[in-house]
Amino acid sequence: MSTPSSEQEVHEHGVTEAVISYPQFLWKALGVATDGNALFYVWMTALTAVWLVGINAFAHQIVQGQGLTAMTDHVSWGMYIGNFTFAVGLAAGAVMMVIPAYLYHDEDMHDVVIVGEILAIAAVAVALAFVNVDIGRIDRLWHIIPFIGRFNFPVSMLTWDIIVLPGYFLINLHVVGYLLYMRFLGRKPNPKWYIPVVLLSIVWAVSIHTVTAFLYSGLGGRPFWNSAILAPRFVVSAFVSGPAFIVLALQIVRRFSDFYVGHKPIVTLINILRITAVVNLFLVGAEVFTEFYTGGSHVAAAEYLYFGLHGKNALVPWIWTAVVCNVVAAGIFLTVDPRKNLWIIDVACVMTLFGLWVEKGLGLIVPGFVPSTLHEVVEYLPNALEWKISLGIWALGLIIFTLGLKIAVAVFTGTMHVDAAHDAGEV
Repeated sequence: MSTPSSEQEVHEHGVTEAVISYPQFLWKALGVATDGNALFYVWMTALTAVWLVGINAFAHQIVQGQGLTAMTDHVSWGMYIGNFTFAVGLAAGAVMMVIPAYLYHDEDMHDVVIVGEILAIAAVAVALAFVNVDIGRIDRLWHIIPFIGRFNFPVSMLTWDIIVLPGYFLINLHVVGYLLYMRFLGRKPNPKWYIPVVLLSIVWAVSIHTVTAFLYSGLGGRPFWNSAILAPRFVVSAFVSGPAFIVLALQIVRRFSDFYVGHKPIVTLINILRITAVVNLFLVGAEVFTEFYTGGSHVAAAEYLYFGLHGKNALVPWIWTAVVCNVVAAGIFLTVDPRKNLWIIDVACVMTLFGLWVEKGLGLIVPGFVPSTLHEVVEYLPNALEWKISLGIWALGLIIFTLGLKIAVAVFTGTMHVDAAHDAGEV
């Protein structure tokens, strides 16, 4: 009897099976990810165009400096760091699929949890991209790498952020890669190779947004951020934005692919939103009460944000629009039956995402600098360059998310399988 080749494996009953190595799997996945129908190409072309516009704008920023942005020495964090904060929350919120699937053994959620893990990868990539464009001199990025650069590790919170974000990215990349590869080979995943990592990802998800909150609340010179509940508020808001995005993503997957997405996972996520959306409003309300009821000089930043200060009110329309969106969305989550009116829930998810993007972006970052430490009210709103770069980064994130979903759908529906590769003569 001949010995099986290195590209074959003998099963218990002596039957040989084609085996494709992990690099071969990745190469095949790249081909599957970039192949699709006309709608897919239109979508990817549009995203690529937006991304290239962002790349071009970033090139101008690199050449001419951060002076091209609307940021100043008074407001040195703006659109980029606001988007960074929201993206980190989106990545952390993806864990709300992992908890029901792996801790509570929800089989329906287990079938689609891969969507949340792909979202985590894409969102962390977006967050890291916003850090890079905000630095200005990306050639000096190595300075913030622990043990290599010159930051004061472990005292500096920023070095902790540099650790937890790539760490969370690699954790989810391993889980997604391993599960898809095993599914591709038609094998049952070995729990010891991914369950401990999945459980670690739950703790890590909380840590990435906690560290982000500590970056702000630990700055004593910015009283608007000096709140002990900023970290819980960040974590709770992440558990709103993540499920809201995934609810929309699951319906898109269900509509435009053969991948089966049941109604129960969507209902479970909506039930989570019913709690987290209300808790998020409560924490924001607690912050607002503390700011305005106690009074004092520290209320100036909150007053500027919600009502304007000394005739300056650029952010007032933004924050009140966000408040209305979050309140209305929470009301919809609590009152609407998703089994009958899912489209209304979809509207609430979009409103929630926009509301949190404003609340944790312009509504959180900018007032920390207004008034300045010199008690000057210098307003900030992002200019066209910042919008182009920001939209380009989000387009890149959607490209990563789309390609990840494309591969996952192909593997889970059996379109991309080791037998198909063997029949095509690729093994």
